[in-house]
Amino acid sequence: MSEHDSPMSRRQLLGSVASASAAIALTPRGALAESALHSMSIQQTEPAAADPLASVSDFERAARERMSTMAWEYVSGGAGDEQTLAWNTGAYTDIRLRSRVLQDVSQLDTSVQLFGRTLPHPILLAPTAYHQLVHSDGESETARGAATVESTMIVSSFATQRIEDVARAVPSASLWFQLYVQPDRGFTQELVQRAEAAGCQALCLTVDTPVLGARHRETRIGFQLPAGMSRANLERLSSATASSAHRPPEGAIYSEVLEPLLTWKDVAWLRGIATVPVLLKGVLDADDARQAVEAGVDGLIVSNHGARNLDTVPATVTALPRVAEAVAGRLPILLDGGIRRGTDVLKALALGATAVAIGRPYLYGLAVNGAAGVSRIVQLLRTEFEMAMALTGRTSLAALDKSVLWD
Repeated sequence: MSEHDSPMSRRQLLGSVASASAAIALTPRGALAESALHSMSIQQTEPAAADPLASVSDFERAARERMSTMAWEYVSGGAGDEQTLAWNTGAYTDIRLRSRVLQDVSQLDTSVQLFGRTLPHPILLAPTAYHQLVHSDGESETARGAATVESTMIVSSFATQRIEDVARAVPSASLWFQLYVQPDRGFTQELVQRAEAAGCQALCLTVDTPVLGARHRETRIGFQLPAGMSRANLERLSSATASSAHRPPEGAIYSEVLEPLLTWKDVAWLRGIATVPVLLKGVLDADDARQAVEAGVDGLIVSNHGARNLDTVPATVTALPRVAEAVAGRLPILLDGGIRRGTDVLKALALGATAVAIGRPYLYGLAVNGAAGVSRIVQLLRTEFEMAMALTGRTSLAALDKSVLWD
């Protein structure tokens, strides 16, 4: 610093002090006090409470610690070497999103119309068996969580509680029923009538399981239902059918609770006796989708049975575009399999799905915290989905198409 610089710097410093003093003198005492209090409030604000369960993957890790080994292997396992199981989730990571900026996303509409009803969001609960393996209150506890977040629950034929009991326990629940046609068609018709009488608003006919796939995890662990647990909806058929393991004897492929004779004629028969919409669950092939349209069904569920049947079939989100092209908007299409993030929901809808259904994620929630865990899973996915909508500049489900994907 030169001799000429020092006096100037001192003058500048004195001027700054004088200006600051004048500003303080002219500032009302109340404003100073308010400013001081504001500063103190910032410093004293408590940090937000930590939440270790911030994603579906967090719930999955927590569920493994709470579930029995038998339950965990049954719920989390897939067919064969589980390549399709890995693809179901992994395929979403290969799909990139196209973000947009400066779009008015101040109002989002996530509602969807399905069979004359307006659902507030497109996330349903897919049918999964044996909820009492995961929680002592079984399907009723799941239905309580679903009702809290207005999510439709598809109750499995292989539920551990009767459909009537689930509906009675949670009158506010929106329920559909998943149907395995039994060799006894008279019993199957009675089961359909029971589901409709219980208030189920749709039937989902599983068409991809004439036999089970090679489920190595279940074989290794010798999976069977624990004592006191049964397929409650099948108890009128026979006590043996209701309580026996669903896997066939060693060396056989056919099961007493699955119908290998199921054909398109049975689809027509079911449509003839049902008074609610009938969806086919388990369609992956475009030709099957076209035939379903011709058969007059009300909807399709693109599904590979949670990757639990035929290993090395494509991930459901990979199969979806071909099915959507074949259907050409003539039927609503749901998709299950691999949904773990809100961005997955957006990608599925962009590729042609009308709505999605989750399976393992809500079972993880059920294991961790019962009904509250189920509702939390749906809330997490819905919030992430809304974030993804806003960040891609889309404000409604109708605005979601392939243009939201990075080409």
